Amino acid sequence: MHWIWFIIVGAVVGFLGRLLHPGRDAMGFLLTTAVGILSLVVAAAISSGWLAFIIGIIIAALLVAVIGHFTADRTAARRGIT
Repeated sequence: MHWIWFIIVGAVVGFLGRLLHPGRDAMGFLLTTAVGILSLVVAAAISSGWLAFIIGIIIAALLVAVIGHFTADRTAARRGIT
């Protein structure tokens, strides 16, 4: 049951991270959830409780920005836009 809650909270953190990152993202539901889970794992290693949740959102926003930067370059190259 612990893992189910971890995935659900990871999805919420991933979506909150996407909301904090301005602009359009080409990320799907699974990648957003994976970013949220990864950010929660890092945040749990740093802190616990509500502080870990907030740190997880900040880390998720940073990961979304980094992933968006690299995927935007690839999607623009596929469309022929430079």
